[in-house]
Order: sequence, then structure tokens, then C-alpha cells
Amino acid sequence: MPLVDGGFDIEFPRMIKVKQKFRADRIENVRETVFAELERDEIRRCFKRGQRIAVTVGSRGVASIAEVTRAIVDKLKEFGTQPFIIPSMGSHGGATPEGQKEVLASYGVTEETMGVSIEASMEVVQLGETESGTPVYFSKPAYEADGVVVAARVKNHTNFRGPVESGLMKMMVIGLGKHRGATYVHKLGFQRFRTLIPEVGRAIIERAPITCGLALVENGYHEQMIIRAVTPDKIEETDIELLKVAHEAMPKILFDELDLLIVDEIGKNISGSGMDPNVTGRYSEAFMMQLDPKPRVQKIVVLGLTEETHGNATGIGDADLITKEVLSKIDFDKTNANVITSTVLRGGAIPMAMENDLQAIVVALKTCNQVEPPDAKVVRIKNTMELEEIEISEALLPEAQGNENIEILGSLEPMGFTGKGRLI
Repeated sequence: MPLVDGGFDIEFPRMIKVKQKFRADRIENVRETVFAELERDEIRRCFKRGQRIAVTVGSRGVASIAEVTRAIVDKLKEFGTQPFIIPSMGSHGGATPEGQKEVLASYGVTEETMGVSIEASMEVVQLGETESGTPVYFSKPAYEADGVVVAARVKNHTNFRGPVESGLMKMMVIGLGKHRGATYVHKLGFQRFRTLIPEVGRAIIERAPITCGLALVENGYHEQMIIRAVTPDKIEETDIELLKVAHEAMPKILFDELDLLIVDEIGKNISGSGMDPNVTGRYSEAFMMQLDPKPRVQKIVVLGLTEETHGNATGIGDADLITKEVLSKIDFDKTNANVITSTVLRGGAIPMAMENDLQAIVVALKTCNQVEPPDAKVVRIKNTMELEEIEISEALLPEAQGNENIEILGSLEPMGFTGKGRLI
């Protein structure tokens, strides 16, 4: 009996390239902007000559992160301080110092390129408890420093909604909480993050040597749009203010109903969830009940992992189909450490693995309800961060032609595959 009724030789939908338009204002000179923010009087006077200052760098693929970090380090040296870098990524990188340094190196952040040491210790200290009894964990090297510059991108979180989501507060609580702190906070459940992140974050600001925050907001094309330095007392309100801006600027798929979404690659450098559910519409089941997620997608096929994710396939469980090549590239130790910390075990579940891209896409198309393969509404993206140029199927063309934020770039072409079944 054939694996698929009728076999893998089907009529595929014709595809066409389009350009989506998003908010595009950007910072022309990132280094000069970082310098200017740190030189503002209320920020500059927070630093004293001779101080050892920890600078946070997370595991996400933040735009120009090496340039931002080097600018912070160089300006702190100008101030006469002794900066060093702390990987601030909870349990990522397999929850080991070596793994976290490896993640930073993939972004061009090394001791050689930054000109300072990287202290990747996973040791933490407990800074007491919050009023609700939540223990507050914080990186020991950061706590023992004279000051900490918390640099973080502000954006929507992938698993909860609140006035504060991903940003400076979360970087302190999860990133600088290291493996132990990240594990404890996630154990309490995403449903509590709305109040828990601000609560623990306030305790850290009160008890740890936080010198300032540097908030980063990206435009719809993964470029720095806002860079703002703030004193510790302004961190929470800055997170709240800039989250609204980030939400409006966030790139997305400009179609509400899809039969198939093809994702060329996922990875931790793309999103904490491998592929951002704010783009795919695939949130956790509990979170889905709180939202009307868009796009609504019948099937998702993932065709690759990024090099920068180093085998961490967290989020792979949100796909319906992958290939055996993707399966072979998964580092289960790194993936499992990350997924266990998050407590959302579905993120590490293994989807059906087909022999190649062709088979995965055929199975996806044939299992979409109420539509035949050539008539399916299909979108193909590189990843959930790069959404300017995408491919759409013929069934979506009328909708695209009626949207002023979508420009048609090419002509309809058959979906093509190599002799080995790889999608062209």
C-alpha cells in the first residue's frame, strides 16, 4: 500500500513572490546612537572610574547586536570603567558556560571582537524573596560587579500578554536569573508572567547593582528603530511604553487564512520559540484560548534549522511536518534543556518526519481539509523574522492585489523541486 493515497506525484499550487510593507524608520548610525544615549547626563553620572560593569547579551538574534554591544563596551571604557560581558539567556546554550559562549560567538560577540572578557558562569545568588514569596535569583558575576548595564530588545512575548513582556525586565528576571532562575519562574507558569516578571524585576532593581537599561526596538525589517538608555527607576515604564511601539512595528504575514505555511528555517536566534507564534499563529493551547490568533493555518512544514541555533530545535513541536534532514540536525540535549526550563514540553515534540521537502509538502497539502492541492492557500517564508519578501500561492493572489501593503514582484511559477526532492 502506498504511503500516500495516489502517491507523491501531484499538481502543486503555482507560487509568486511578493513584497510586504512594514514600518521602516531606522537608526542610521547605531554606534553613535548608543554613545549619545550613554552620554546623557542622567546616565553618565551613574558610572564611576574604576568600576567593574557587567554588560548583558542575550541569545536572541537582535539586530546589530555585536555593534550595539561593542559600542556599550567602548563607551564604558571611555568612562574609565572596566566592562565585561555576561551571557544573559537563562538555560539557552544547553545551560552550560561553554554553550552560552558558543551562542554569543555565533553573533560575532567574542572576547576578541569585543575586547573584554566574557564571564559565562551559571552560578547565581538568591536576593531574598518577593512579597508573594517568589525567590529572586541573579547571576553571581553580575551581582558581584559594581554595576550592570541591561541591554535588551523590547517586543511581544510568544506565550503571554501583559503591560510588560519581552524587554529589560524579562532580561533581568529570566536572562540574568540563569538556568536556576529561569527554571523557577517558568515553573510557576506563563499565566503568572503578567504579574511575576514586573514583581521579580522590581526586586532585582532594588537589590542588585543595576546601573542602567538600554532598550532596543526594531522596525519591520529587523533594523534598530529605537535605542534608549534609562535609569533603573525608569526601566519598567520604558518597557511598557516601548512594547506598544514594538507591537505596532512588528512584521507579520498579511493574510488571515492559510492552508499551508512553509518555513525554510527556525532557530533560537529567530525567536525564543524557534518560529515566532506572533507570526505563525501557533501559540500554546492555553494561550490560544485567550486570543484570536492570525493567521489561521491548517498545516506548517519546517524545512531547516539555522546554523546559529546550534541544534537547539525548541519550537519544532509547533510544526506538523519536518524532514529527516531536519531531524538529524537536532541537538536533543540543548533542545531538551531549553524546553524543560520553559515547562512547555510540546515545544520539543517531534513532528512527522518525511524523507525530503517534496514528501513533507505533499503530505501537508493532501491533509489540508476542504481544498485540493493546486487550490491551496500557501505562504512560504525564510523564517519568522524576515518577512519582507515571501512567496504566496495563486489562490492568495487576488487578496494580495487588493492590499496596498503588498507589492507583486514576479510571475506565477510552478512549485519546483530538485531531483533529490529539495524545494527550489
